[in-house]
This record gives sequence, structure tokens and C-alpha cells, in this order.
Amino acid sequence: MRTLQELINTEDPGWTIVQEWIDKAKNKVEVLPCKKEDAEEALVNTQVTTRSLMGAIVYKTGGLLVDNGWIRIFGTGSERMKRSLPGWNKEKTFKEYGEAPPYLLVADDVIGGLYAINGGHFGADRGNIYYFAPDMLKWIPLKMGYSQFLLFCFETDMDEFYNGLRWDGWQEDVKALDADCVFNFFPFLWTKEGKDVNNSTRKAVPVDDAYDLNMELKNTL
Repeated sequence: MRTLQELINTEDPGWTIVQEWIDKAKNKVEVLPCKKEDAEEALVNTQVTTRSLMGAIVYKTGGLLVDNGWIRIFGTGSERMKRSLPGWNKEKTFKEYGEAPPYLLVADDVIGGLYAINGGHFGADRGNIYYFAPDMLKWIPLKMGYSQFLLFCFETDMDEFYNGLRWDGWQEDVKALDADCVFNFFPFLWTKEGKDVNNSTRKAVPVDDAYDLNMELKNTL
């Protein structure tokens, strides 16, 4: 495990780049604040330097809420989103801090979708981002690394990417949703009956419950 001093890069910090991208982003990006002591702990537990964009987000933010909060990119955690990147992955993708995980969860969305960096679990394209699509119960390769993923979040027309998965008035619903919760749909999004989200019922549930259910369904169906 590298020390905090080894992980902080003051000469070439990645946060400068992230800030520039946020300032120019087409989609609304909200930077959540974080406490210094929490940021230091999260950075050490993540074991990436602040020269990297991921390390910069972990060290400088409580997380990022993108496109009115539809996508949540993990940082140190905050009052608005209590999950930190390392804390959310512990017991899910690794057992102990410092381990090399088969994949690393770096963001999620309000419908239960997950974004993860491939650590070897999904194939040979290590470092690339995969999306767990809750309407298919499958991991989909996005063919991009973490830096490209940030630009994807900031610049992409999300109505197009989430075509058929956004309902009328979703902005107000998402605004009122706790960032540690997701919407559970009935009928399920992956069923034939659940393809029209405007005719589905929605209920906010803790993100842990949704994660466990989706992983169980993925493995059994």
C-alpha cells in the first residue's frame, strides 16, 4: 500500500483537466464537496495517484452528479452521496483494500445501471469501461478508458444513450431521489412487459438492495 504522500501529485494534478472538462460540459455536472480527512483516507484505500483523473476525483470531490443526477460518479463520498469509490467496492469487487479487483465500480445511474473498469474479469481489454445494462442484465463493453468515460458522461446526448429508459417527468423524479438509492421498476426493465417505462411503476430503493438483486438475477437467469 502506497502512502498518502506517494499518491498526491502536486506538479501535474489530474484535477486541472477534470475541472476544464466540467466547465465546458454539455451535460450539467454537480461537484459534491468532501472533507479533507475523508478524501485522504479514500485516496489511500483506492491506491491511485492524484495525477490520474480517477485519483483526482476521489481526492477532490465527494463525487460527481451528471445530467441532473442521472449518473453518479464515485469520489470520496459526501452528505449527498455517502458512498466512496473504495468503500462501495469493498466486499463487492474485492475483500481488502490494496487488492487488485477483477473489476472496479466507478459510477452508476438511477435505473440500476453500473459502470465498471475491467480488471480482467470481462476479457483482455483491461482498463476499459463496461456498462451493466439493467434492461438486459448484461455487461456491455463501451470500448473506452476512464478518461474517455468522463468525456462520455459530460458530452454525450444521454437521451440517445438511454433511449427508451427515460420516462416523462424523469428530471423531477431524479432531482428528488437520494443519490444512494435507485429506482426499482415493475415490471422489471428486462422483461417484455417492462419495455415501456411510462407504463411501469417506480419505487426508490437502497442501491445496495438493487445491486444485490441485479447480480443475483444476472447469475440465475
